[in-house]
Amino acid sequence: MKLQGKVAMISGGSKGLGADLARRFVEEGADVSLCARRPEGAADLAAELRAAGGRCLVTGCDVTNEAHVEAWVAATMAEFGRVDVLVNNASVLGVRVPIAEYPADEWRDVIDVNLNGAFLVAKACIEPLSATGGSMIHISSGVGDHGRPNWGAYCASKNGLEALSEMLAGELAEAGVRSNAVDPGAMRTVMRAEAYPDEDPAGVPTPYEISDIFVYLASDAAVDVTGQRYRARDFEWPEADVAP
Repeated sequence: MKLQGKVAMISGGSKGLGADLARRFVEEGADVSLCARRPEGAADLAAELRAAGGRCLVTGCDVTNEAHVEAWVAATMAEFGRVDVLVNNASVLGVRVPIAEYPADEWRDVIDVNLNGAFLVAKACIEPLSATGGSMIHISSGVGDHGRPNWGAYCASKNGLEALSEMLAGELAEAGVRSNAVDPGAMRTVMRAEAYPDEDPAGVPTPYEISDIFVYLASDAAVDVTGQRYRARDFEWPEADVAP
């Protein structure tokens, strides 16, 4: 129970990586606060988490709306009284076409969710995380540390998110808040299927199967880890933190 007593906020928590992290965090003893644009889509997940013994709050929230984000944080504090972990996960893919063909409106929409939304969520969580010496985990991508042709606004937004994570690590070090980015790699999700429609999903792991790195960064074992970028598929528990 590596997260016993902790409260984790997960944006985009109704499906995919967000949902599987909620499941894993509850298994590790955490309570979870999920936000989703369509909270009704998380009703079954919330019931599942509560049946597993976890406390779960689901809030309707558009992460590009500052008032929505602040209301989500306030609801979490009212329900649980603290925040220990933020997983900045809400994301959209956008089209995969050359820049010359990229629709300007769609570019703005992708940047707004993936980067501006992440900024608003991180900013709103600074105060509660500072009170607990908490952890921010920002979900990047395999295209998050370089530019790759035909990945457009998604690639640009994830590169910006990694820069944001590093800035937060430096700015919040004195407050005891750590900030790290994780590239999950290939996962069996709807977004992956959209990006690679010809790929056999059975050949890639579920998000749950690559969740160890997220538990580690959320736990006290990583209390001194900040400003780093991890690839989830490459992670191995430090020997000092592996139970005998």
